[in-house]
Amino acid sequence: MVVALGGNALLQRGEPMTPEAQRANVRRAALALADLARDHDIIVAHGNGPQVGLLALQAAAYSSETLWPLDILGAESVGMIGYLVEQELANALPAGARLATLLTQIEVDPDDPAFAHPEKPIGPLYDTAAAHKARTDQGWPMVEERPGQWRRVVPSPLPKRIPQIAALRLLAEAGVTVICAGGGGIPVVRDAAGQLAGIEAVIDKDRAAGLLAEELEAEAFLMLTDVDAVYRDWGTTTQAAIRSAAPGDLNPADFPPGSMAPKVGAACAFAARNGRIAGIGRLEDARAILEGRAGTRIART
Repeated sequence: MVVALGGNALLQRGEPMTPEAQRANVRRAALALADLARDHDIIVAHGNGPQVGLLALQAAAYSSETLWPLDILGAESVGMIGYLVEQELANALPAGARLATLLTQIEVDPDDPAFAHPEKPIGPLYDTAAAHKARTDQGWPMVEERPGQWRRVVPSPLPKRIPQIAALRLLAEAGVTVICAGGGGIPVVRDAAGQLAGIEAVIDKDRAAGLLAEELEAEAFLMLTDVDAVYRDWGTTTQAAIRSAAPGDLNPADFPPGSMAPKVGAACAFAARNGRIAGIGRLEDARAILEGRAGTRIART
């Protein structure tokens, strides 16, 4: 199975972005992953929204005139997270477990319409004054996630191809638990001569993990985050958790863009084939989601 860890599952909302907080959350994630690994072969993907946002702030503080591109910042963030996940997972698994972290490039279409409509939130929350300053000083588009709290948004093109998929298959078939496609993968485009180059974007990690699950012919795909399930009419007086659904029952457009919509879309696309299960829910409920006792489980009936 492919298990995608949300960036906010690895760093809780409102927590300080410190090494200690990050490691504590990764350790908690590793325990949930190790529980799944007792009975299943797992491949681990993860988000990096808070972490890549922090690195962008650090780079801007070093030199406000030289902004580091998001593909390089993304590579830095997934190296950091991958190191922590691999180490804590090794500590949680029996001795001799084979693990590897692979920085994963993922191709996108340079003409993807997402480049004209940034919608993927990354980084920390800003108050209104700080958001205005970031918009003015850095030219960052911002979105108000909740009253008075803003986040930077960036383009989120669709993943098209994983150039390293053959290497990933070799590792998976050899019984290696691979941490890969971190942060949705490092976004790259291919020119007319076939050369790869990084591009300023952040691929949605759930869409990238869904492509990974498809390419590896996984039987299950779990997206673990900090919410307990997918909710219909979220944020209203009629909101209700969706505990189970067939792929055709859910429309991603009915859910918030940049957060739950990509998860629902990735889950429905993966579960469209008979025998496949997709699940969305809290990190600590991973096994229960797989077994239909928690979260939202999506499969053909």
